[in-house]
Amino acid sequence: MLLPRRPVPELRVPTLAHGDFDLAADPPKLFTLISFYRGLHCPVCLKYLRDLESLIPEYERRGTKVIAVSSDVRERAQEMASKVGANLRFGYSLPLTVARQWGLYISSSRGKTSINIEEPPLFSEPGVFLVRPDGTLYYGAVQTMPFARPLFSELLQAIDFAIAKDYPARGEYDGPL
Repeated sequence: MLLPRRPVPELRVPTLAHGDFDLAADPPKLFTLISFYRGLHCPVCLKYLRDLESLIPEYERRGTKVIAVSSDVRERAQEMASKVGANLRFGYSLPLTVARQWGLYISSSRGKTSINIEEPPLFSEPGVFLVRPDGTLYYGAVQTMPFARPLFSELLQAIDFAIAKDYPARGEYDGPL
């Protein structure tokens, strides 16, 4: 389990239009927002990433870099990107071993989805993380299902609050109970 205020696992993936992404080598002013998504086969991911894409200027104004990452191969990631929009940075070919290090749940294929796209044999379920420039976790949310994800508009409000109040990452205690 990842703990706030502690280093997150390494994250290195190729991107569609921005070269290789290396979380440790691309520090933001305040945060990196990483949205792990299920893949091209997921209609909920499409809607979710469109929402994120529309808010990128707001995140950037708050010193936050944004990337969407999946285990999809380049061609599937490109197809998703063409449906989402041009501003969102897309990482692809996330190794599932790395997804698991991030605490993401792994699902196996059930065939074609409601939009008639085949699921990969294995893929990760969604997760959203805010990582500090020093590589430590500030915020994390993972799902076992594609539904009921954190709203990106509310996450923006949370960033505003965190900045205004110098609010620390919470959930860091791992001592005896």
